[in-house]
Amino acid sequence: MASPTPSLTLALLQARESAMDFFRPHLNHNSITEQQWRVVRTLWQAEEQTLESYQLAERACILRPSLTGVLMRLEQNGLVHRWKPETDQRRLCVTLTPEGNALFENMKGEMMRQYQKIQQQLGPEKYHMLMSLLNEVKQLDPND
Repeated sequence: MASPTPSLTLALLQARESAMDFFRPHLNHNSITEQQWRVVRTLWQAEEQTLESYQLAERACILRPSLTGVLMRLEQNGLVHRWKPETDQRRLCVTLTPEGNALFENMKGEMMRQYQKIQQQLGPEKYHMLMSLLNEVKQLDPND
């Protein structure tokens, strides 16, 4: 009997969990969830510093229905501001508050140290190869 093909999706999930083990203690210390951190980081990195909710969901890899709850909690904690433009009430825009920016600034040093640990353990060449391969996987077309 032929051995089963290894599961790419399972291997990616397991690798994600292993990588997150580096970051979870710092997230927990700052009382922020993984999804909340992705929102804060995504908004902080956005050139325009404001994103529409659909853009934020796509860039942070959070399903739109889940994003609603994440944004509600972040807004309750004073980290984001949600608003609808006067010109189009159907759109929902999100921006970091000064407190959200301060949280990011407070956390980024330790988060970068964890990225450096991962890179040191893999080695710079493997780390860059991994990031390159992951970018290629993101570009794959399931309809091709």
